Amino acid sequence: MEQEKLLIDASGLCCPLPLLKAKQGLNRVAPGEVIKVIATDAGSVRDFKAFTDQSGDLLLEALESDGQFIYLIRKAVK
Repeated sequence: MEQEKLLIDASGLCCPLPLLKAKQGLNRVAPGEVIKVIATDAGSVRDFKAFTDQSGDLLLEALESDGQFIYLIRKAVK
């Protein structure tokens, strides 16, 4: 599993806040570094996939465990 540079806990936040927090986190790390986002909003699954498809960032992992949605995202090297 990738070692994340930044952990963002967006538990309890509704769409679009988990994605907004992730974008802010990606702005704080260097290209190539990984952030981990924890969300509880089921809609985040669709949002994170669409965001990384458009942004060029890489969705390394997206999994669900006990009502939590966990994402590992590598910031694009542009």
